[in-house]
Amino acid sequence: MQTLTVDVFLSVDGWARGATSPGYFGYFGPELEEWITAESALPQLVVLGRRTYEALAGLPEEARDASWHRMTKLKTVVFSTTLKTTSWPNTRICHDDLITEVTRLKGDSDVPLRTMGSLSVARQLCGGGLVDRLRLMTFPLLAGESGREPFFADAPSADLELAGHRALDGRVLLVEYRPTGRDIPRG
Repeated sequence: MQTLTVDVFLSVDGWARGATSPGYFGYFGPELEEWITAESALPQLVVLGRRTYEALAGLPEEARDASWHRMTKLKTVVFSTTLKTTSWPNTRICHDDLITEVTRLKGDSDVPLRTMGSLSVARQLCGGGLVDRLRLMTFPLLAGESGREPFFADAPSADLELAGHRALDGRVLLVEYRPTGRDIPRG
């Protein structure tokens, strides 16, 4: 059985993006770039939702760096009920139920699974109990009123254990958790 890692980039106040924020909330640096490069070089099956796929596939040429080109070559499954075609090689569209298909993929895949962005997909996978590692990349800002897409809105409760952490570029915190399967503490 393969593992599924969910990667989410967030502001300190839990927003996945800001209305006026640039990519990486404007905090892209050499260590973050090194982490992205190392992660994209690992064998993996990428699980994306339609909106994230279309955003990434639609990046202008000047934004398509080496990591982007590597990502487009990874084996990818895009979950969508409306998408008809993809422009990336090794990419297929899945119209089937997300939970059912990812459960099957975890059993059949020869490489680990990973989401990037795709908040709706990530939330559903968390709710379905399929996430083995939740990695939060927390950027040093409060998005406040400009915040869009609160990742943890409507998330089911889950007890997590710390699996690792590190700071990147002296300002971005990468924290990795594993679900324990236990109920959360209650008073």
